[in-house]
Amino acid sequence: QMYLRLMGCFTLSCVFEMDTTPESYLDLFPLEAIVYLTPDSENVLEDIDPDKVYVLGGLVDESIHKQLTLRRAREQCLQTARLPIREYMVKAPNSRNYHSETLAINQVFDVLSTYYETRSWPAALRAGVSSGKGYVLPETAKQ
Repeated sequence: QMYLRLMGCFTLSCVFEMDTTPESYLDLFPLEAIVYLTPDSENVLEDIDPDKVYVLGGLVDESIHKQLTLRRAREQCLQTARLPIREYMVKAPNSRNYHSETLAINQVFDVLSTYYETRSWPAALRAGVSSGKGYVLPETAKQ
C-alpha cells in the first residue's frame, strides 16, 4: 500500500510525503477517519477535512468492476464520497455519447491536490478530469 501525507502548502504548490507499507489502511487509521473515494457513492465530497484519510480506489476498468470500490468500502464499514463532478460539470456532446466519472488514481490526486491549494472545485476538476471523460465545465460547453 502507498500513502501520501500532506506536509504543507506554499504559494504555488503543496508538498507531500510518500510512504509505502505492507500494512492495510484499516490497521493504520481509525475507521471513523477513513473516507473511501468511489464514483458510485451517494455522498458528495464538499470539502477536504485534514483530519480524514482519503482512500483512492484505483480502478481503471469501470465496466468490469462496476461498484467494486463502493462494495469494498461498505464491507469495511467505511464512509464513502465521490468527487463533485455532476455538481460542477456538464455532459459534453460527443460522438460516442460517453460520460464517465471513474478516474485514474493520478487524476483523482490532481483533483484533490488542486482543490486543497485553490479551494475551488471548478479549478480542481479542470486540472484532473480530462475532456475524454465526457464532462466539461459549463463555460467550456458554451464555447
